[in-house]
Amino acid sequence: MWTEVGQQHQSLNDTVANALRKAIFRGDFKPGERLTEPGLAKLFGVSRNPIREALRKLQSEGIVEIPPRKSARVALLSRQEVEEIIELRAELEGLSARFATRRLTDETRKSFQKLLDEGNEAAKNNDIDKIRELNSEFHGLLASSGKNRYLADFMRMLRERTLWLFNQVMQDRGIDSWYEHAAVLEAVMSSDEKLAGLLAARHVRKVGTDILTATGEEDSPEENDTA
Repeated sequence: MWTEVGQQHQSLNDTVANALRKAIFRGDFKPGERLTEPGLAKLFGVSRNPIREALRKLQSEGIVEIPPRKSARVALLSRQEVEEIIELRAELEGLSARFATRRLTDETRKSFQKLLDEGNEAAKNNDIDKIRELNSEFHGLLASSGKNRYLADFMRMLRERTLWLFNQVMQDRGIDSWYEHAAVLEAVMSSDEKLAGLLAARHVRKVGTDILTATGEEDSPEENDTA
């Protein structure tokens, strides 16, 4: 259920903009989907004016497009933009995995093992909801274990801003993604820094290939296993 953001106490325009931004990043609204003022006003429990201001704010951030004399819509990404996102995430996930391996401690090893056991059990039971939760936990744990706060913060921001993009294929490839994550965890716990980085980057590229296929693009991002 949606919380009526009109009942909250912070700046209403900011509250609505933040709620809509999170909804788009979460994948509640798909790329190209129309965002009508009456529909959003009803959804969020506010008048149309804060909706209009929120749409303008998100337009300035490149999240929303407002074509002349038409309703706003979630911004569409070009093929090149999608490839650039995949390229960046692949390199950074590889770096994150290498840092986590390099700075592995007994405590983080236990956390990785616990995550690995839970994920393998969920995959065995085909528990997609649990897998989705653990896949998200994997990225956060890997980033925090690398003990580089700047990389971890940037990775979190990038994942949040691209979650809607990757969610397009996660329902269909959730189990596959988990086993790819599991291979990264095993490499990290084996102190194989190069392999961990390679597998983490390769995983993102595989997801990227599925995203481009799902959006009608036949060519996949250029494979590069140097990460």
